[in-house]
Amino acid sequence: RLGLERADTAEKALNVIVDLLEKYGQGGNCMESSMAFTYHNSFLIADRKEAWVLETSGKYWAAEKVEGGVRNISNQLSITTKIDREHPELKEYAKSNGWWDGEKEFDFAATYSYVNTARMTTSRGRYCEGYKLLNKHKGSITSEIMMEILRDKESGINMEGGFMTTGSMVSVLPQQPNLPCIHFFTGTPDPAR
Repeated sequence: RLGLERADTAEKALNVIVDLLEKYGQGGNCMESSMAFTYHNSFLIADRKEAWVLETSGKYWAAEKVEGGVRNISNQLSITTKIDREHPELKEYAKSNGWWDGEKEFDFAATYSYVNTARMTTSRGRYCEGYKLLNKHKGSITSEIMMEILRDKESGINMEGGFMTTGSMVSVLPQQPNLPCIHFFTGTPDPAR
């Protein structure tokens, strides 16, 4: 929200978020229940001209500029070796903890998470299912198709049960500056409604 408030481009919003992250860190309970549950955050940041994926681990972060095609995030790190911007101590911190030897190519997701990055797009899970649904419509995604994807319960994108999806947003950002941007938000906690 502060990125939206303080920046007028996607890259400036990225700067706002990483500056705040480096200054204050992240944390806080992700649930309203008394169970303590926290995790690191990922962000899709876009304007009319460019888009970024920002993924975090504590105060450390990596960002990838989206150059084309489709991109999704979902409760796991997905930036691998294509890192366009990073925390200045990202690699040194990984090296000092024995997570990376400094010799092989640096892979953010493999180094900073427990997920096997080779299986991210092939094993059944929200990331993989989102990737499949987006690729199925690649080149012809409309706001209606995006809403269908976000309503999809079978894939786990629209979660129900112990962890529930509490809202979704679809934005249309025309590259022509004379056309308005349009934003759709769910009016209920369940995007299927």
